[in-house]
Amino acid sequence: MSDAGKPADSWRRNQAVVTGAAFIGSAAFTLVMPFLPLYIQELGVADIREAALWAGLSLGITPAITALVSPFWGKVADRYGRKLLLERSIVGFVIVMALMAYAREAWHVFALRAALGFVAGYGALTVAMAAENAPSEHVASAIGTVQTAQRLGPAVGPVIGGGLAAVVGMRRSFLVTAVCYVGALFLIMLLYREKPRRKEAGESGQPRQARFADVLRFPNFPVLFTGVFGLQFVERSVGPILPLLVADLGASGDGVALASGVIFSVIAVTAAAGAQLAGRLLQRGTAKRVVLAGTWTTVLVVAAAAAVGRVTVLGATLGVGGLAVGAAMTAAYAAVGSVTPAGMHATTFGLLASGSLIGLAIGPTVSGLVASFGIRMVFGLDALLLVAFAFGVTRFMNEPRT
Repeated sequence: MSDAGKPADSWRRNQAVVTGAAFIGSAAFTLVMPFLPLYIQELGVADIREAALWAGLSLGITPAITALVSPFWGKVADRYGRKLLLERSIVGFVIVMALMAYAREAWHVFALRAALGFVAGYGALTVAMAAENAPSEHVASAIGTVQTAQRLGPAVGPVIGGGLAAVVGMRRSFLVTAVCYVGALFLIMLLYREKPRRKEAGESGQPRQARFADVLRFPNFPVLFTGVFGLQFVERSVGPILPLLVADLGASGDGVALASGVIFSVIAVTAAAGAQLAGRLLQRGTAKRVVLAGTWTTVLVVAAAAAVGRVTVLGATLGVGGLAVGAAMTAAYAAVGSVTPAGMHATTFGLLASGSLIGLAIGPTVSGLVASFGIRMVFGLDALLLVAFAFGVTRFMNEPRT
């Protein structure tokens, strides 16, 4: 094999390894987390409202803490190596998921989920590793491939997890999840080959370290940070209201859960397709155009969702929304990746991921509050937020080709 062929083989192998680890991580996480309210009831919380409260607090605390610490871990990764920090994160998931199987009280679950927030950063690191390894002309497609894997995981995880819980029980399901993360750990440890880190010296001759202030000055970063938050907020705002809306459209009994589950899976699959589609669109046009197209399409989707009268139409409509959000989100990440210097990808994507995690943490909460005044009002709020973002992109985002 020629020397010229080795780098290409190396980055493609690393891309496959990171993509596999991203899929395993997202699928394993959703094996158990969608059923957390049931697990809390199994721990002795009989009152439905109290169980819902503990579940909401437990599910919200992890992204809230991760949003705060993700930029810090990204900076550490750029200094000491992304592979090491990803292994640290996966080990944390293994320990927490295994301990979940031995929880005895609802507050144990909350405490473990809080601890998980401090060691998380899995998703941002895999995206950073994909962007860092890929040649400049392949950065967009590399990010799109990893984000496709991250989005496909939640499409299959709950389906497998539901069957797993029925066969081995909720407690043992957490142990199975821990084993899945062990598999991801060995995948990274044995097959990923990290490039030697290049230290750029500053004027003093000391190695240059990534600073958050530098990242905030990257072209388009502030507006794209806001956009990633908005897109994630809108995507997650659907969760608390979807079963209620399905019931309002005429479904009843077990049909509500079935229809809601199918629609959630449709959204996840189409979002994964959108992430993959973005890589191809970015070869023909600019990130700004892809972000705007995805955002305005989502505005039309949420407006239509507020007016639909049939469950099947709702599912198809939200499926289009998943495609649009997936494409816009990946284009935003690719735009940031295209202007990030070598050696700063983990810091940059860690900070960008904070915007996504904030949307993940508060989107469902705000959605629930707004829904108390009217379920369909949530879609109105989503539309206003997206319109504001679209105008911000039009006004402030520069248009270099990715």
